[in-house]
Amino acid sequence: MVASFSSCSPLPALVIVFSIYLYTFALVEAGDNGGFSVDIIHRDSFLSPSYDPSVTHFERLQNAFRRSISRVNNFKQSVISQFEVSTQVFPNGGSYLMKISFGTPPVETLAIVDTGSDLIWIQCKPCEQCYKQKDPLFDPNNSSTYLNLSCKSKQCDLLGSGGDCSAKSNACEYSYAYGDTSFTNGLLATETFTLGSTSGRSVPLPNKIFGCGHKNLGIFTERENGIVGLGGGPLSLISQLKSSIGGKFSYCLVPLENENATSKLNFGSEAVVSGDDVVSTPLVSKDPLTFYYLTLEGISIGNKRLAYKNSSTVGADEGNIFLDSGSTLTTLPIDLYDNLESEVKKLIDGESVRDPIGLLSLCYKADTDVNVSITAHFSGGADLKLKQLNTFVKMSEELVCFAFIPQDGVSVFGNIAQMDFLVGHDLEKRKVYFKPADCSKQ
Repeated sequence: MVASFSSCSPLPALVIVFSIYLYTFALVEAGDNGGFSVDIIHRDSFLSPSYDPSVTHFERLQNAFRRSISRVNNFKQSVISQFEVSTQVFPNGGSYLMKISFGTPPVETLAIVDTGSDLIWIQCKPCEQCYKQKDPLFDPNNSSTYLNLSCKSKQCDLLGSGGDCSAKSNACEYSYAYGDTSFTNGLLATETFTLGSTSGRSVPLPNKIFGCGHKNLGIFTERENGIVGLGGGPLSLISQLKSSIGGKFSYCLVPLENENATSKLNFGSEAVVSGDDVVSTPLVSKDPLTFYYLTLEGISIGNKRLAYKNSSTVGADEGNIFLDSGSTLTTLPIDLYDNLESEVKKLIDGESVRDPIGLLSLCYKADTDVNVSITAHFSGGADLKLKQLNTFVKMSEELVCFAFIPQDGVSVFGNIAQMDFLVGHDLEKRKVYFKPADCSKQ
């Protein structure tokens, strides 16, 4: 999810996500070395509490693509001792879910996991304006570990222009808006988070910063009680756990059609990606800190390599694209996209057809052989050979479409392009690793 703080000058937007939102519907699994793992499922997975059998697989895909495009448009405007965590991930129309508990005693809730935003927040009592959710609202008065933060606190300063001061209580108020017009307003606080354990051992994370949302609206389902931000900004879960996990996390996204499969989101030593078939590329530091920027040098289609060029520089700009698990589609500059589409058409034996809902630019009848060789070339020699499932998506029983779209101003490497790769982040070494994998078996 892309979001922005809405006070003074807004922080860069953090659109909908890992579209893919990472929803961690997860139980935590204790590891032999004292670590733990959490299961993550797709928002539309058969295993999701929000699964709606009346909505078809293709309708879910179309909704995910619309969210992805909305998200990208927003990007364009804004542009403990060491432990391990593993979270299971399930595919579902481009979004993912997570089970996490807040407070003492712990109150379990489902939240969207989002690598494209930072703030962790859930809906709270008293609610001035909230979207409908099935679970009871979190009541901070029932928790012995809940603490509102002062507007003069260092934690409140982390909100930047998104922070304000309550005239009544001197408490830190936050205001956070997303690219799809969703928003949350409330009080910044500290609380104990708890991740459950399949071994019967729960993992408490005390004194973590989150937003207690008293005014929240958006395109959320009744089972989505908030968002867990996994971005690079100071308020995200990744940043708050950074020293404990050594700055390492990885994920493996199952293909869209595997709606009842899971894989894991890993933290710490369990997140190390290794092997002969691993490629790595530098993470580029730039604003906003939320996003995980890489440098895409070009794309090969068949035997032809297309360079990522900028008219004002020689070669590709550093950090010209970022990874987003919450965006389904990959976006490229218009010139590069047009050249890529032209080469794709040359290699596919079939006549392109129009997408009847007007979301994607290049489509074919479903029986067309669209298995073309496409490789993304990232800096540092990281050549990522994409499979058909990374480049074309079945929009209906009659239609397959290219999962890339043109968009000037921002480039996003979406979750379809990342599926069936183990994607590791090492924030200390400032590198991202890719390893081909069968994510349904992780």
